[in-house]
Amino acid sequence: MTVPSLPKLGTPPAPPPLRKIALEEHFGHPSLFMRDRDGGFDTRREAIIGHLGPEYFQLVQHRLLDFDTARLEAMDEAGVEKVLLSLTTFGIQAIADRDRAQSTARTVNDYLAERVRAHPNRYVGMASLALHDADQAARELERCVTKLGFKGVMVNGYSQVDAPDNLLYLDDARMTPLWEALTELDVPLYIHPRPSHNAVQYDSHPELTGAAWGFAPETATHALRIVYSGFFDRFPTAKLVLGHLGEGLPFLAWRIQHGINFSPNGRSTKKRLSDYLADNIWVTTSGNFSTQALHCTMLTMGADRILFAADYPYEDYAEARDFIETVPISESDRRKIAYDNAKALYRL
Repeated sequence: MTVPSLPKLGTPPAPPPLRKIALEEHFGHPSLFMRDRDGGFDTRREAIIGHLGPEYFQLVQHRLLDFDTARLEAMDEAGVEKVLLSLTTFGIQAIADRDRAQSTARTVNDYLAERVRAHPNRYVGMASLALHDADQAARELERCVTKLGFKGVMVNGYSQVDAPDNLLYLDDARMTPLWEALTELDVPLYIHPRPSHNAVQYDSHPELTGAAWGFAPETATHALRIVYSGFFDRFPTAKLVLGHLGEGLPFLAWRIQHGINFSPNGRSTKKRLSDYLADNIWVTTSGNFSTQALHCTMLTMGADRILFAADYPYEDYAEARDFIETVPISESDRRKIAYDNAKALYRL
């Protein structure tokens, strides 16, 4: 005998699906892929350099160049309404020759603008910049924002300027015109990882150089250079975005500041690291679908500073969707992270 259930006469309809905007979603440009002797894409060599399986990279490469089919289908299946597209690592930052870097950045930005125009309700552009000349980079950023309709910029780590071993970080005083443009245009700057340069600590362990580990300390250090160089004191409205739930900074913020407090070499800043994390820095969930990591980040920064991202095509939208839709947080915070925070920060 089936036991009858109590009649639920006042049950409202099921809630609508969780709305999502994704932030760290990449595309590729054909001119920046490695080529074999016949001029075809050398996916095998790309995979070796990236320490990825060749089958993995072949699929990733296909996804990077797709705008009209699989990418949109994956977004639809995951309930992602809109994505901000950015050039995949290492992008313009690995082009040492300044003339080539500047012309490639402009070509890539125009290329992306065409793809965005083809799907204006689904794609938003993020500018790629050559940082060899900050004044020129500022002008290109202004063009991307005012003429192409882009909403931010992605910088793929340090820049190799004029020579492969000449590295430029965003805390360099020469970057001042770029920070001025960022604050005047009121657009966020997203730092994407790249491997540390000549990192001897990974000798015999190339598997640690990239996303598994090396990306995080390299990018976290880049962000700390900006903080402790005083750039946020000079530009208090500047907006910086980090992926992967902050590259470990929310977990280590107290200890970092504690050590700085005792250091005779410490840079003088007006606020604590935790204050800059609350005032100038946002983080995304890209490729870090961990409940514990998200809870730590929320306790350190608050739900208002966290945005949804998948890190497509290097990660699957389905896994990112399952995480944000089921992770144990309040429904109010879930909606903020999935949609509302990105809409507000990028003025979508």
